[in-house]
Order: sequence, then C-alpha cells, then structure tokens
Amino acid sequence: QVQLVESGGGLVQPGGSLRLSCAASGIMFRIYAMGWYRQAPGKQRELVAAITSGGSTNYADSVKGRFTISRDNAKKAVYLQMNSLKPEETAVYYCSAGSSSTYWGQGTQVPVSS
Repeated sequence: QVQLVESGGGLVQPGGSLRLSCAASGIMFRIYAMGWYRQAPGKQRELVAAITSGGSTNYADSVKGRFTISRDNAKKAVYLQMNSLKPEETAVYYCSAGSSSTYWGQGTQVPVSS
C-alpha cells in the first residue's frame, strides 16, 4: 500500500519560512520523481516544485529563488523549504510521487497570515 504523508504545515507570517516534509512508503522511492503541489481556495492545483530520481529540480516561476525541493532516498522523504512566504501562497500543499503524479498525499495546510 502506497502512502505519502505530509507534515510541517501550519500558520506562518508573511515573510516567514516553513519546511514541509513528505514521508513515503510502499514504493521504491529512489526511482520515483517527486513533486510538491499546492491548491489555494477556489483555485486549481498547481505544481510548485519537482525533483527527479537523479536529483534534477524544476520550480514554478513564482517560487524560484525562494523555495527549495530536496530528497533523502535513505529516509524515503522529500522536503520543501519555503522562504519569504506571501499571503497569496496560502494553500493546501500536496506531495506527489511519479512523473505523472501517480500517488498523492493527503495535504498539509499552510496559512500565510499576520
């Protein structure tokens, strides 16, 4: 059974930082591309960042220079370091596994507000 469990969400002030984690089980983690998506209220889910099995990364233009995706194959985990957060980035953040996002986590809330 495949499970992706996100953690690390929570209320953060504008300009603040947060680190999200996603723990995977039930998959051969090291061969999977992993991604972070977000869905703001009333909006479509969008890709935030992705990392291939080889460690290559890509980011949405809106987060380049502020967010960093990384992975630890030994721990079967992927992370999203988010800096200089903006109120409009308030969303549920989801972890996905697979180049076509075959598997999804349940999401973690990130409200950005003072």
